[in-house]
Amino acid sequence: MASVLVVEDDQFVRSALIRHLTDASHTVRSVGTALEALREVAHFRFDVVILDLGLPDLDGSEALKMLRGITDVPVIIATARDDETEIVRLLNAGADDYLTKPFSVDHLSARIAAVLRRARAASPDAGPSSVLRVGGLTVDPLRRQAELDGVRLDLTRREFDLLAFLAGRPGVVVPRRELLAEVWQQSYGDDQTIDVHLSWLRRKLGETAARPRYLHTLRGVGVKLEPPGGESAP
Repeated sequence: MASVLVVEDDQFVRSALIRHLTDASHTVRSVGTALEALREVAHFRFDVVILDLGLPDLDGSEALKMLRGITDVPVIIATARDDETEIVRLLNAGADDYLTKPFSVDHLSARIAAVLRRARAASPDAGPSSVLRVGGLTVDPLRRQAELDGVRLDLTRREFDLLAFLAGRPGVVVPRRELLAEVWQQSYGDDQTIDVHLSWLRRKLGETAARPRYLHTLRGVGVKLEPPGGESAP
């Protein structure tokens, strides 16, 4: 079903993951260090990476930054750390999802399936799409590029997915539950995850929550994207 790279230094955990993922018809390669993971990603194409944080040569958070420098492959963090601030930081640094150890095989399989659905839906092979324009903001889902007033925006995978989803519904208040379901492919989750991505997206759009231009949050209701003045470009 998918090509998976498991980055885990605990041999017992790694063997268990390999066995269960293989039983689920995935093709699996595994390594025990961050540097080995970087070499694997540089030489092979993977659909998803399962990344442990407690690696012997380099902390997983640093490994994530290095991975993001060479690939946009979806990364699921597998960690025993349950600190919310750390989890939010990792999501902001480019992780696509996270699991707190111990976790069940069924839970991992569900998260992999959700990540793969998002990645494949965003693929250029997913089908034709039209360029979205909201004021001075241009979003091209096919090329996964966004520009503001002619200047290209440097967005993470999740930031782009969030922006594109909202840009496809200009002026419409989208409930947070719908954002979790459609952008994160999750039926439940922490609102702080959405808030963090909105905060970084606002920064890249040159605005703040206190002084919004495009992104507007309606407390207790949802989020909407509309151009300054509230009128979409023709």
